[in-house]
Amino acid sequence: MSFSQQVISEIMDGVTKRNPGEPTFHQAVMEVLESLEPVIEKHPEYADILHRIVEPERQIIFRVPWVDDNGRLQVNRGFRVQFNSAIGPYKGGLRFHPSVNVGIIKFLGFEQIFKNSLTGLPIGGGKGGSDFDPKGKSDAEVMRFCQSFMTELFRHIGADVDVPAGDIGVGGREIGYLYGQYKRLTGVYHGVLTGKGLSYGGSLTRTEATGYGLVYFLEEMLKENGQDLANKTVVVSGSGNVAIYAAEKARQLGARVVAMSDSNGYIFDADGINLATIKQLKEIERQRIKAYVERHPSAEYHEGPKGIWSIKCDIALPCATQNEIDEESASQLVANGVKFVAEGANMPSTPEAIKVFQDNRIPFGPAKASNAGGVATSALEMSQNSMRCSWTFEEVDAKLKGIMINIYRETSRVAREYGCEDNLVAGANIAGFLKVADAMMAQGIV
Repeated sequence: MSFSQQVISEIMDGVTKRNPGEPTFHQAVMEVLESLEPVIEKHPEYADILHRIVEPERQIIFRVPWVDDNGRLQVNRGFRVQFNSAIGPYKGGLRFHPSVNVGIIKFLGFEQIFKNSLTGLPIGGGKGGSDFDPKGKSDAEVMRFCQSFMTELFRHIGADVDVPAGDIGVGGREIGYLYGQYKRLTGVYHGVLTGKGLSYGGSLTRTEATGYGLVYFLEEMLKENGQDLANKTVVVSGSGNVAIYAAEKARQLGARVVAMSDSNGYIFDADGINLATIKQLKEIERQRIKAYVERHPSAEYHEGPKGIWSIKCDIALPCATQNEIDEESASQLVANGVKFVAEGANMPSTPEAIKVFQDNRIPFGPAKASNAGGVATSALEMSQNSMRCSWTFEEVDAKLKGIMINIYRETSRVAREYGCEDNLVAGANIAGFLKVADAMMAQGIV
């Protein structure tokens, strides 16, 4: 066993023992550590950094009591994991979903360290959320929950300390309620949350940023292979913010998006998905995607979101949730002729699925690189708040595109430098790690 393999094995053993019952976190750590093997062989001085980087700087778990519309007491659990602040204040979203637990938040926060590093902007890694489910709740119930959640969280965050944003279950409505309560409690009006409304410090392009950024990254992948998006058939899983705006940008660049999904099932529209309908259903009416076929009878609806990967396509953009593409789904995509895969959600492909894509030489964009546009634009929102200014949509979009192009090029360059050519997973992990590791070494053992 080589020195690097021994180090990685020891660290991984420690992670599994100290974090029992958290398989998603273990998966995220293992993927990064395996990628770093050539780095540790070349630079053994980084070995000690690995012991620290897998341990969060701070984990906060708290009770969130609130009263529903029937006057009944409800209690949820809130989380904020402040993972690494070596290169800047903690930055990462809040997720409200019944599946949320400390292991999920740690996986997301760990991924965020490297994603944020890749943007080239001074932001560290963190994540938070709650097992609260906003689906089916009234606006008043969501407001009461958000106010209770922020009543505890506010003491742990700040514009130069930790700047949360949205994630699954946390959109503009939730950010507004959270920000209002933060301001009420502190009396301070500053950029402590991103994804804010345009009337109180939000940034143009932030809503579109993750989806647009994904497609800008995809564009670079296509260019390197002598192709573009024109006339490509695209399948996009999910129908939330990332999926909607990835589909929108792909269409603007000439692609045909034929399928989208939610947690219940998926729709297929051979004529191309009508995004105006999807936006109406999901952003305004908050309905299930099944309702799409009532307005477009020629479309098909199928129960079970996993079936979306059986649709023949040139490009697959998983934008729903973690581990949604497994080995079987990946094999089906390959058999049906998929040519490119880029991740819009956080870690939506299992390790086995990624291996299928790589073994079949399918260019694969990993989430921590390809979906970094959202947090990059959040950092741009932070900059605008600090300067008390507002940039135009075109200005922010141009900065976003430049950041995503740089992420692709740096990821690709580092992969080649460390003998992992065509492996953007390794390239993203190594490139993200090196910047954080150098900062940690410079700051001493803290």
